[in-house]
Amino acid sequence: MTSAPSRAHSFNAAAARYAAYRPSYPPDLFDAVEHLAGRPLAGARVVDVGAGTGIASALLAGRGARVLAVEPGDGMAAQFRRTLPHVPLVRGDGNALPVADGAADLITYAQAWHWTDQRRSVPEALRVLRPGGALALWWNIQDHDASWFEDQTVRVARFLGRQDETRSAAARTDDLTTALAFRHDRVRWSRRVPLDTHLANLGTHSAFLVLGEERVGAFLAEERAELLKVFPDEVVEESYFVDLSVAIRPADGSGTGPAGGA
Repeated sequence: MTSAPSRAHSFNAAAARYAAYRPSYPPDLFDAVEHLAGRPLAGARVVDVGAGTGIASALLAGRGARVLAVEPGDGMAAQFRRTLPHVPLVRGDGNALPVADGAADLITYAQAWHWTDQRRSVPEALRVLRPGGALALWWNIQDHDASWFEDQTVRVARFLGRQDETRSAAARTDDLTTALAFRHDRVRWSRRVPLDTHLANLGTHSAFLVLGEERVGAFLAEERAELLKVFPDEVVEESYFVDLSVAIRPADGSGTGPAGGA
């Protein structure tokens, strides 16, 4: 089995493809972040951790946030700087944030929290957040209710030799060994993309990136043939939900009690 660090660093060689093909996030997500965090993004000091190629950073900045991006990977950071030269970027990760105490109104993790060691990333988030600041975690998850996607999931699991690893944000944050009280929301959205874009996006996932190009290419060719049966016009309707969790750092810096829901 490929190690988690190897999978995490696999994105660096595919940064341009990641930027081109990965799905973005809907405006409603940032409305939900503002609601759960209890403050507008406009003017907020936001530390976007595991910023990657800048998909979330760009949208946060577009809402008026003062964004500082944090990214550990060479390839991803280089792509970020090409895409968003006006957004400050520092090298580092969530286990040891290169940010001063109490510097952030909001810390965001878009598709990145699961790469951290929560025994270290939780105290780091609490250190960097000002009292009353918020930690927001989210994941774009493709909706299994679509029968064609359920069939694809089975084929992918068979190819990778493992079961599907998708979990909700609530399940991911239940793993925390802390008293942070997360509130949850789920934002549904969809996009229509060319079939080849859908397949290219699939190929940017870490489980594929750590495999040989020839093997992955053969699988994606077979998958293309399967999807053509469903989408003969070569346009795929991808349905997503964004699983969002937000926790507020209390004014006294202590934990916030058992997890709650909203």
